[in-house]
Amino acid sequence: MKKKSTSILACLACILTCILIASGMLTLTACSSGDSSKKPDSAATSNENENGKTEAASPDDNADSATDDKEANADFTAGQTVTDPSGAEVTIPKQVDSIVVLAPALSEIVTALDLGDKVVGYDTYSAGIEGLPKDAPTFDTTNPDMEKLSALDPDMLLTSNLTLYDQDSPYQPLVDAGTCVICVPSGDDFSGIKSDIRFLASALGVSKAGDTLLEDFDAQLNELSKIADSIPDNERKSVYFEIAPAPNMYSFGNGVYMNEMIEWIGAKNILSDKQGWITVEGETVVAANPDAIFTNVSYVDDPVQEILSRDGWAGISAIADKNVHYIDNNASSQANHNIVKAMRQMAELLYPDYYKSK
Repeated sequence: MKKKSTSILACLACILTCILIASGMLTLTACSSGDSSKKPDSAATSNENENGKTEAASPDDNADSATDDKEANADFTAGQTVTDPSGAEVTIPKQVDSIVVLAPALSEIVTALDLGDKVVGYDTYSAGIEGLPKDAPTFDTTNPDMEKLSALDPDMLLTSNLTLYDQDSPYQPLVDAGTCVICVPSGDDFSGIKSDIRFLASALGVSKAGDTLLEDFDAQLNELSKIADSIPDNERKSVYFEIAPAPNMYSFGNGVYMNEMIEWIGAKNILSDKQGWITVEGETVVAANPDAIFTNVSYVDDPVQEILSRDGWAGISAIADKNVHYIDNNASSQANHNIVKAMRQMAELLYPDYYKSK
């Protein structure tokens, strides 16, 4: 288990990411060097419609997705130039013996691919993730020590769009020294998460392990969606999910993987008519009158009680019924295969007669 301080930092990182995305401050060139105007390599893309717009898989489509993933996933070859998830061109190294990871969501993918023993450094938010070496040097996620990073001379550096977001090609010295720098922005939906896992597995030369991880992910999603399909419309709950508390409340609308998590288990996000990561007014929640309220805030003493005692909210159904719950921060705030843990937690709280009996 992660230490409480690590969980707090992870939550703060999630909030900072949301704010940066919402304000348009993140740029592709901040992730890695190269031409960011190109579309992702075919091995790293999700399904696209005829207009080129990425579409998330629906529960009905998901049955065959594991097979599709397996057919699409293959190791990249040494020296091959591909386009990473941020849109930048990268060259696959001859061999990957040392990896630095600067995002907890990516650290969890790397360890799930059984490559933790190759990690020589990681961000402070990843500390405590099972499978990572405990004695490896750590780095500040948003502003890593570049001299210390260069001294490790890793074969591959995995980062997100949170690191050094305001700088142009910050990792160019590492690229010039031969490090393959891959940037993986946080996935917008399940399809994007799967695409990122597929790309990383291929880039790291472990596509078969990626196939296995994706098949397990799909199996769990299918299980949840089948149960959700059995819930009558008149029993479906409305939800408000808070990721930053009062007085500066923060949440999300459509186009965010957390919204898809809620809908996938048979519930409705009260803010689904909004787009992306958003600030929230208390009056908006009161007017929507959600059946349940979830929070993954882990940097206040008792986030659930704080919500239950919030001024002006006594008339909300979720408050009156004390249907306010804390959802695991790590599982809900990292865009990777582990989101199913948070989904199952929410599902069992919302629909215990359906999910707990299965």
